[in-house]
Order: sequence, then structure tokens, then C-alpha cells
Amino acid sequence: MCLIAFAINASARWPLVVASNRDEFYDRPTQPLAQWQTTSGQEIISGRDARAGGTWLGASPEGRVAFLTNVREPGRAPGLSSRGELITHWLEGRGPAEEFTARLVKSAAGYSGFNLILGDFQCSAWTWLTNRSTASASGWHAQQLPAGVYGLSNASLDTPWPKTIELKRVLSAALLQAKTNDDLQELLWLALARRAPGPPASFLQKNFLQAMEDAKATAFVDFPGHAYGTRSSTVLLVSRPPASPRMVGHRLEIHERTHRFSSCEKTSLAFSFRDVVN
Repeated sequence: MCLIAFAINASARWPLVVASNRDEFYDRPTQPLAQWQTTSGQEIISGRDARAGGTWLGASPEGRVAFLTNVREPGRAPGLSSRGELITHWLEGRGPAEEFTARLVKSAAGYSGFNLILGDFQCSAWTWLTNRSTASASGWHAQQLPAGVYGLSNASLDTPWPKTIELKRVLSAALLQAKTNDDLQELLWLALARRAPGPPASFLQKNFLQAMEDAKATAFVDFPGHAYGTRSSTVLLVSRPPASPRMVGHRLEIHERTHRFSSCEKTSLAFSFRDVVN
């Protein structure tokens, strides 16, 4: 039941803000936020799924950003590719989103349901891709995203689940209230940490599916009896210097809080985008 709210060019100061909770089973090995290189030599900043090798949110020094959620559906067909590799493919690429989309549509059936957001500061383009749209027979949908505040969980973009609506509301308000990066972070951390009182273990044992449904209403998910919950929370900020041309001087910060039951580890990385001339 992952959750993301993101703002694209909704603020003169912050051209991109992302607030995200990643929910997963605790026994799935995960590497925390770090800078690493792909086999092609591309630098990527992200956490990593240590089982399949992909990621759920990442950025590159060349000004590319991507994040995804799974689409909630029963079961999983065998032999499908890891959705996390889609982010890696985008971040190490150089072509526009249209080329990436044209390639992906040919192989989209080889993945379980996903929502994928692609960003490119080189050309100020943002795209939402999904292979589980109800608007087409194939399930495929590609859409350019204008400036605005968006919410994404395990359904289509801006599906009005309570927690998605709430995190979008907090992000919109925070962009108006915050005066510094620290102010903005603090408001988003509080929203990502909100949780409902946990159901008793006896309820979870008999009504786990209902408890999963109830998780739609709370940002932070915790099912201790089933070793499932919010594994990490992430705040990503891109700051724009006054009167900066293109993306020169744009600075990206990624802050991650990794949760393991009652413990929390914090990792932060920051860099300025490279102005790549294609």
C-alpha cells in the first residue's frame, strides 16, 4: 500500500517535491539510499531492492527522476520482470520520454501492474505511464503531466483514497507555509508518519484482508503480526536558485528514513544537476 504525493512546478522555489512511503514485507531485503553505478557506468541515487535489483524512487545527476508504485491486484503471474528495473532503465538513458514510452509499450505486458512517473529536468517534461488503465483494452496509458500536485498509491493516478487525498492536501499547504527546506521537510515527515491505532492481533489473524483495506486510510502502515509495513519514508526536494537558466544550479536533496519496527535510520544525499548538452 505505497503512497506518494508529488508537486511539479507548483512552487517557484521548489520545482519538484516528492513525499513517499514504501510499504513492503520486512523479509524482503532492501539496501538503503546510496549513490551507486549501473553496469553501464551511470550514477544513480536511490535505495535498492536487494532481491530483484531495482528501485522504487531514484534520481541521476543528469537531471532525471523516476518513481513508481505497484497496482494492487490479486496474485502474480510467474516469470514477470521486476518493475523496479524500469526506473534504472530511465535513469541511465539519454533519449526523451517519448522514445522510452515507445519501447516500454511493447513489453508492458511482461510486468505486473505499475504506475511509473518519469521526470527530465533537461527538457522540463513529466510523464505518467501505467499498464493497468481501465480506459484501454490493453491497459496501457501514457500521459504528459502539467504543473500541479498529484497523489499516487496502488491504483491510478489521483485515485481518491483517503490517505492520498490527505497527503496531497498537506503537500499543497506545505508549499505555501514553508520558508526553508527544513520547514518543508518537517511538515512532510509529520504527514508521512501519521498512522491509525493498530488493530489487535486477534483481528489481524482473522481479518488480514480487511486490515489491508483499512490501510488505505493511513499514511504509515504497520502490521507487526504479519511482518509487513512502511519500510521507508522519503522526501525529495529540488531547489531552484533565483533566475536560474534551464537547470543550472538546481540542487536535489533526497532524505530517507528506514523503518524497522521501532527503530529508524536516517540517510541524506544531495547534489547539483549537471547541465548536459545533448
